Amino acid sequence: MFDLFSGSTINFKSIVGILGAFMFFLGFALLIPIIPALIYHEEAWQAFLISASFAFICGALSYIFFKPKQELRLREVFIVVTFTWIILSLVGAFPFMLSGTLINYTDAFFETISGLTTTGATIFGGTTTSGNINANIEDLPKSIVFWRSFLHWLGGMGFVVLSIAILPLLGTGGMQLFQAESSLLNSDKPTPRVQQTAKFLWYIYLGITLLHFVLLWVHPKMDWFEAINHAFSTMATGGFSTKDGSVGAFDSVYIDTVITLFMFLAGVNFVLHFRILRGEVSNVLENRELRFYVLVALIVTTLITFSLWMNYYDSFGEALRYGTFQALSILTTTGYGTADYTLWPAFALFLIFLLFFTGGSTGSTSGGIKMTRWIILLRSSFREIKQAVHPKGVYPIRMGNSIIDPAVSRTIFSFFVLYMLIFSAGVLALTAMNIDFVSAIGASIASLGNVGPAIGDYGPASNYAHMPFAGKWVLSLLMMIGRLEIFTVIVLFSTTFWKQ
Repeated sequence: MFDLFSGSTINFKSIVGILGAFMFFLGFALLIPIIPALIYHEEAWQAFLISASFAFICGALSYIFFKPKQELRLREVFIVVTFTWIILSLVGAFPFMLSGTLINYTDAFFETISGLTTTGATIFGGTTTSGNINANIEDLPKSIVFWRSFLHWLGGMGFVVLSIAILPLLGTGGMQLFQAESSLLNSDKPTPRVQQTAKFLWYIYLGITLLHFVLLWVHPKMDWFEAINHAFSTMATGGFSTKDGSVGAFDSVYIDTVITLFMFLAGVNFVLHFRILRGEVSNVLENRELRFYVLVALIVTTLITFSLWMNYYDSFGEALRYGTFQALSILTTTGYGTADYTLWPAFALFLIFLLFFTGGSTGSTSGGIKMTRWIILLRSSFREIKQAVHPKGVYPIRMGNSIIDPAVSRTIFSFFVLYMLIFSAGVLALTAMNIDFVSAIGASIASLGNVGPAIGDYGPASNYAHMPFAGKWVLSLLMMIGRLEIFTVIVLFSTTFWKQ
């Protein structure tokens, strides 16, 4: 046993101080939705002001009394990152409650963590197991709708990454914080300094978001408010929309095409966007993960399109439009909907289901297993086949001109095994709550992969309101584990982690 603030190898004072800094920064984020509240003359501005004041006071006091005086060590980094996401979700849920939008804190927390982890699973528009009727999205205050999408945008690139870019005090141990929260630096590093890297990535993220906003706003079916919300959700690969019918409610080929393009871009490693801006186009085109990502997208969209053309839609154009949109939406874990894919032919639906286990590129805002891991897993499997035929042969795993360290291969294999075990545990927990098998599978993988809409009772035409309260907490945990890519969270459940 150890005391929380003394006699431990873990510096809990520094942890509390850093968490306080993040909560203080959250206070600024909570002030931003006041702008649409005032524009649309909504009383919800008070809920955001109270929530922001709470975050400012608690954050400031925590940082003042427990200001970190030394560099964070690895164990402390894991604790900081995990609890940052928990605290942000707990406090970020306040506006839903204080505005009267939701009367159940479980629903408020679920909606908040779904937004922050860019999952996009919503409880709005349905009835809870206790009989509470949650309002439709289109009936919500504009400021609340904005907050949902803004949570996506903050969580997409990473709240910790944003804080590192803005707050110099987090330069201490910043690289470890960066890597624990995000996969952005696991494959490449555009600049030598972590704070400069964080700034560059956020500049690119902001720039592409603004471009997406403008391209949506020019269409007459989208006003500025709908355009900015969808720009936030798309670039974060989140999926929250301003409409109950998601993107399909706009019924526009132009809007579908623009969002499809930007979903694809959001699924690309943002370091590659940085390389393109520096004119390193040939370097980007040679990237093996990008090539594999494009190949998977082309194969799946082609197969789904022809399946829909032959068995569901009358015209090839419709099949291409809806098939491509939904394939990219699930592949990048965005989760928008223009069609109810659960009604599609079994072949197309099965391909959609397989995409729940993919995800975009490493260093993108997508969730899921991600393309680099799949490349190495597949090459490891083929290597084992060759090794079985030629036991004395030496067959290193390559990624381009580089040889993959066997330790990296083992880590990725361990990640995959843990991913499938956690997914299975989620299914087991949900079926224990009398949720049918197909719906439990869909909800579990859609939450762990940060996709949002699933299959069964939780498909794109439905919502998670009727999920039992215990089930919502299970799915919330899966969302956070998936967003932090498993190890950062799971390590805290290890007894070895806490031993002195």
